[in-house]
Amino acid sequence: MDFDFETPIDRHGSGSLKWDLYGRNVLPLWIADMDFRAPPAVIDALHRRVDHGVFGYTHAPDALVGIIVERLHVRYEWEIDPAWIVWLPGLVSGLNVACRAIGTDGDAIVTLTPVYPPFLEAPALHRRELVEVPLTQDAQRCWIIDFARLKAAIRPHTSMLLLCNPHNPVGRAYTREELTQLAAIAESHNLVICSDEIHCDLVLDADKRHVPTASIDASVAARTITLMAPSKTFNLPGLGCGFAIIPDAALRERYQRAMSGIVPYVNALGYTAALAAYRDSGAWHSALIDYLRANRGRVVAAVAGISGLQVNHIEATYLAWIDARELDVADPAVFFQAAGVALSDGAEFGAPGFLRLNFGTSWATLDEAFDRMRAAVGNPS
Repeated sequence: MDFDFETPIDRHGSGSLKWDLYGRNVLPLWIADMDFRAPPAVIDALHRRVDHGVFGYTHAPDALVGIIVERLHVRYEWEIDPAWIVWLPGLVSGLNVACRAIGTDGDAIVTLTPVYPPFLEAPALHRRELVEVPLTQDAQRCWIIDFARLKAAIRPHTSMLLLCNPHNPVGRAYTREELTQLAAIAESHNLVICSDEIHCDLVLDADKRHVPTASIDASVAARTITLMAPSKTFNLPGLGCGFAIIPDAALRERYQRAMSGIVPYVNALGYTAALAAYRDSGAWHSALIDYLRANRGRVVAAVAGISGLQVNHIEATYLAWIDARELDVADPAVFFQAAGVALSDGAEFGAPGFLRLNFGTSWATLDEAFDRMRAAVGNPS
C-alpha cells in the first residue's frame, strides 16, 4: 500500500504551534512534530468515534491494553503485566510526575546532556536539584556516555536518573551493554530510573533495535519507570495519549499518588487514535521509516556542504543534532531564522552552539530549507 509523505500540507492557520509561531516566511524545522498526515487507519477510527457523538470520561479500551502487551513482547521481547500500565495525557506530565514522586525536597536528579528541555526543567519545578552529566563524542563523532563522570556526579542525596532512550536530541539508540552499565550504577546507588522511550519505534539503523531499559532483568525493572506513547511514531502529538509502565507495585503506587488531583484523564480520541495506530498502522509505520531514512541521508549530505556545520550519525528519531560552533555567528538559531529557517536552539537542551533539526517533513520542504541555509552562509547550492 502506498502512503503519501511527499505532498506538502498547508498547516498555516490550523492552530499549529510549529507552523504559526514564525509566520509564512519561515520554514519551521524545530518542534518534534512531523508534517505528515496521520495513518489512514487512525483517521478512519477518529471519524467513527466522532460520529458516535458522545465524549464522556473514558478508560483505556481492553483492546488497547492487549495490543500494547503483545507489541512489547513481539518487538522487544519484553513481557509485561497489564496492571503495570499507568495512563498519561502526555510524557512531559509523566516526567514531572516522576520528579514529584521520587525522593524528597532537596534530593538530586541526574540526567545526561544535551537532552530534551523538560528533563532540565522538571526537577526544579518539584524542588529537586538537577545534576547534568555531559555526553561525550568518540572518534567517529558518536555520542556516548561517560560512565566515570556519571558515577562521580552521584551523591548520597541523588534519588533518580532521568534517561532518554532513544536519546533526543543526539539520536542514539543505546545498546544493551550501555543500558546494563547504567542499570548497575543505578543499583549500586539505589536510584530509580525514569526512562523516556517515546522514540522507541523510530530506530532508523537496520542493524539496531530498541532495548527497553526495564527489559534487562527483573531487578532493573523493579526500579524503572518507562514512559511510552504512540505520538511521535504515528504523528499524533496533539491527541494526548501516553503511558508509564511500572512493574514494582510500591513504586507504581507512589507514582499514582503523585498524579492524584493534578493529572487529567486521557481523552476518548486519544485512546481511539492509539489503538488504531498500534493495531492497524504497521504498513504505514514501515513506509514512514523508509522515508525518514531517505531524509536522514539528505540531511547528512546537505550539512556536509554547508561551511561551519557538522552532524553526527543519527541512529534513531527524526531529529538531527547539528554542531554549529564553527559557524562564527553569535547565535546560530537566530542567524538561520533570519534566513527563513527555524531550528531548535541547542542552548535549550544544555548545549549552546548546537541546533536541532526536525527532518520529519517533505523532501521539498527539506531541500528548500537547506537552500536557504546554504545561501545564508554564502555556500552555492
